[in-house]
Parts: sequence; structure tokens; C-alpha cells
Amino acid sequence: MSDTTCHMSISLDGYVAGPDQSLEQGLGTRGIELHRWHIGDERANEADAIAASWLMRPRGAYVMGRNMFGPIRGEWDGDWRGWWGAEPPYHAPVFVLTHHAHEPIEMEGGTTFHFVTDGFDAAYALALETAGDGGVDIAGGASTVRQALVAGVIDELTLDIAPVLLGAGERIFDGVESFGLEPVEVLQSPLATHIRYRRVG
Repeated sequence: MSDTTCHMSISLDGYVAGPDQSLEQGLGTRGIELHRWHIGDERANEADAIAASWLMRPRGAYVMGRNMFGPIRGEWDGDWRGWWGAEPPYHAPVFVLTHHAHEPIEMEGGTTFHFVTDGFDAAYALALETAGDGGVDIAGGASTVRQALVAGVIDELTLDIAPVLLGAGERIFDGVESFGLEPVEVLQSPLATHIRYRRVG
């Protein structure tokens, strides 16, 4: 079975998104500052390009939270189909955690969003079954990554640590009592320090 991976940009004070996430600010206030290393900043260098290749490597299936899929809360309304336009970057099945049932949404390029109401374990099991040898990625957001860390299912975690202090927002390590991974590769640029961790043993 292939590895389960996770790749998150994070501030120095531990936030992966800023406060006040909304349709206008999907990453919250100043959250975009965590992602300058891969969205066209002229200071990006070869280290950032390598880290971006880790981020974009194909996976067999993905698990994400509803908060990452979109800003809608409560019962579904409207025709929201994600942040990514007609062809999302996943090109594989994506299992979205939600408390509200929704029919699958098939997008261009091979991405289909499936909505799972039975919790993280059920979504992860479906992703594993679907992915086969392609591996699963825990795509975010913060709550979903926390659940994956608590469950101990992440084999490889990459953190892109941006030299930014957000002061508030969404964190991934709150309530996580053990880590169980060790650094195996470190790359750096003016925009981020990229640390790739692997599960010990």
C-alpha cells in the first residue's frame, strides 16, 4: 500500500489559515501570505520549485474538509463546486467531510468530489480503497489534518514554514498529543523553509 501524505503551508506561530475565512478570503485574513512560495513571487527559488513538485505530485485519492471545499455552512445551497474552477488540480476522487449529504460533483480532468457524512475514518477508508497503489493525500483544512494526525495515518508530512506571524486563525496541532515523524529533508528560500517529515519506523 502506498503512503498517506499531507502537505501544508504554515506560519511561524502555527496557523495554516488566517481568521475570518469567507468567499472573498478563502484562506482568511493574511492567509495568502503563507503561500507566496508557490504563487508567483519573484523571490521564489529552486527550493520552492522542488517543494511545489512535492505538493502537486499525483495521488490516487484525497480527503478534505468541507471548510477547504468552500465557504458554505449548514445545509447546501446554490451551485458551489469548489474554489478551483472547472478543472480542479486533483485529477482523482476527493472525499469531502461534511455533516450534510450532497450528491457527487464530477469535474473536468478526472476530479469527482464525494461527500461523506460518517466522519474522518469513513472518508479515509473510502479514499484508501479507491486510491489503490496511488496513495492518499490529506488535503486539508486544519480540522481534517488534525484528525489525520490524531488517527496516526500520515506517513509523510511536508510543512512549508513561512516567515509570517498571523496571530490567529486555524491550527493543525491543537489537541495532537504525539507526532511520530522525523525530518528527512529540508529546503529553504526567502519565502519558506520546507521540511519533509517521515513516520518513524
